Amino acid sequence: MKISNDIKYIGVNDHLTDLFEGQYKVPNGMSYNSYVIIDEKIAVFDTVDIKFTNEWLDNIKNTIGDKTPDYLIIQHMEPDHSASIEEFLKVYPETVIVTSKKAYAMIGQFFKCQEITNSLIIKEGDTLSLGKHNLTFIEAPMVHWPEVIMTYDAEDKVLFSADGFGKFGALDKEEEWETEAARYYIGIVGKYGVQVQNVLKKAAGLDIKTICPLHGPVLNENLGHYLNLYDTWSSYNAEKDEVVIAYTSIYGNTKKAVELLSKELEAKGQKVQIFDLARDDMALAVSEAFRSTKLVLATTTYNSDIFPFMKTFIHHLTERNYQNRTVGFIENGTWASTAARTMKKMLENSKNLNLVDPVVTIKSAVDETNLEQIKALAEKLS
Repeated sequence: MKISNDIKYIGVNDHLTDLFEGQYKVPNGMSYNSYVIIDEKIAVFDTVDIKFTNEWLDNIKNTIGDKTPDYLIIQHMEPDHSASIEEFLKVYPETVIVTSKKAYAMIGQFFKCQEITNSLIIKEGDTLSLGKHNLTFIEAPMVHWPEVIMTYDAEDKVLFSADGFGKFGALDKEEEWETEAARYYIGIVGKYGVQVQNVLKKAAGLDIKTICPLHGPVLNENLGHYLNLYDTWSSYNAEKDEVVIAYTSIYGNTKKAVELLSKELEAKGQKVQIFDLARDDMALAVSEAFRSTKLVLATTTYNSDIFPFMKTFIHHLTERNYQNRTVGFIENGTWASTAARTMKKMLENSKNLNLVDPVVTIKSAVDETNLEQIKALAEKLS
């Protein structure tokens, strides 16, 4: 793939992995992106997952021929991007490793027997000339590891954005960007909104024509759209006015209440998404809760607590700094119903949540009182 006259794509597609990072479903695979700038000097950006080292090395060979890269720029040390460093250096032992101080230390941790004979440690604002291409390095700590750097090429106005602006899905599969990019961002980077905001402020001072992430497609059109979405997500603001209803149900009674609430909301013109937390993709449910203005949590009292899938879901929300939303509750319990109280307790440290009444309290099965509560809750959420 040609990014510009001098910048080429040399990454790989992964259709072997079913769970990225051991937890995120990737039915359309993953891409591990790597790039090369061919100038008076040659710079390779990042490596790939160890399963694809040979394919990646072949891509390098097919792109630069018998030449030797002058630099291997390591922007992020997570193994899906760094695992092939050792094999690369066996083929190109004279190449200079360019990376941050923290990343250099991590190389020693991951590759304990690998001696780096040539290295260049860089920091914020440092530059590297390849010829006509002059690179400037941008520190991006905790987006989403502490060692991360991004790189700006002033010649072609390209931002090599590390894991920023990435998405799930291999490049040989067609799918819309937003849903999988949001699931990726909120799941993996979402906790670090402040740090992402800091990087966006740095990017605002650059003339960027193309964004080259380490996962997902190269972005070279309508960049304002992608930048605005990242600004919204990292500010913990809602992207769309919708209600997400996340529920667990053991015998179908809580599910019935959820379906009744959904019908009431849709009758009022409100868009609704429903997630069965025991069956649906948890990461997608979390992502859509962050993208939407309103959330309803519906579950049962279970072992004097709440149903495990709901507990996990709320934990995913709070550890990613869920805030600035309206939240309603449906609880079910045959005796000693405490689910709503438990859910509210889990959310008590979340900022700027509007917890709305009434709580729909089901005692075993939906009754006439619940129907009135559901209508009242729908009114509050519309």
